[in-house]
Amino acid sequence: MCSVINRVKPVQRALALGLRLRTSTEGLSCTAADSRRFCPGVRTGFDPLQASSRRCCSSMASTKGLFFRQLYELESTTYTYLLADTETKEAVLIDPVLETIDRDLKLIHELGLNLKVAVNTHCHADHITSTGLMKKRLVGLKSAISKFSGASADIQLSEGDKIKFGKQYLTVRETPGHTDGCVTLVLADQSMAFTGDALLIRGCGRTDFQQGCAKKLYQSIHEKIFTLPDECLVYPAHDYLGQTVSTVGEERKFNPRLTKNLEEFVNIMNNLNLPKPDKIDISVPANLVCGVHEI
Repeated sequence: MCSVINRVKPVQRALALGLRLRTSTEGLSCTAADSRRFCPGVRTGFDPLQASSRRCCSSMASTKGLFFRQLYELESTTYTYLLADTETKEAVLIDPVLETIDRDLKLIHELGLNLKVAVNTHCHADHITSTGLMKKRLVGLKSAISKFSGASADIQLSEGDKIKFGKQYLTVRETPGHTDGCVTLVLADQSMAFTGDALLIRGCGRTDFQQGCAKKLYQSIHEKIFTLPDECLVYPAHDYLGQTVSTVGEERKFNPRLTKNLEEFVNIMNNLNLPKPDKIDISVPANLVCGVHEI
């Protein structure tokens, strides 16, 4: 791990290290005895799902029986999220990336999970999804995406749909604006929201391509995300500054774009003058067919 971290940029090094630490420790309150319990070979009958649901996620997710893991793809700065029911071991994967398919499948295999659904929060423009190829390697896996995305998938999602895995489920909230097919996935107890490219940490998705509409995005975030509890954790599809998580309350109070009124927000979004994503001409056509275009 250290050799990998030393090769990336400072911000990315901090992010990689932060993710590594967060999956192995609960914070400064951990004792030496606690640490020893998680050393390989020290304890028999160790269940990583149960351990993660009790410890690794305790500062990020309080849902009983939930395993949660935040994963990262360096080139596109994309977050992939793995959630599982610790009892049934049924799992869901959010926004998987083609370049990290082997890593993701290895982790799923190591943890003994039964991946039921791989879901994309929208039709991505900066990377190719791995859902199509993953379906070929995991029998019974289903892909999912918004019915308004224009993309093919086994499950076409609509407002209020539930993606079930064991006793857990994610509820679909349609949050268009970045694209017509953007959705936010909210855990059943509203403790976590996976916001895709709609709401980012102290930012939001751009609205200058792929059916983007600044007014629609503003309304989506304020009506579908900012109405969640203040303490609801916000997990975006990307971050470019090494930030990993926020809360609805934080974003409602501190997001520099979304604390503006609608007119000011639209003006900001219409004058970003951003270059188009490097892979847009490859990624969008591929993601419209579940990521298997010319692969």
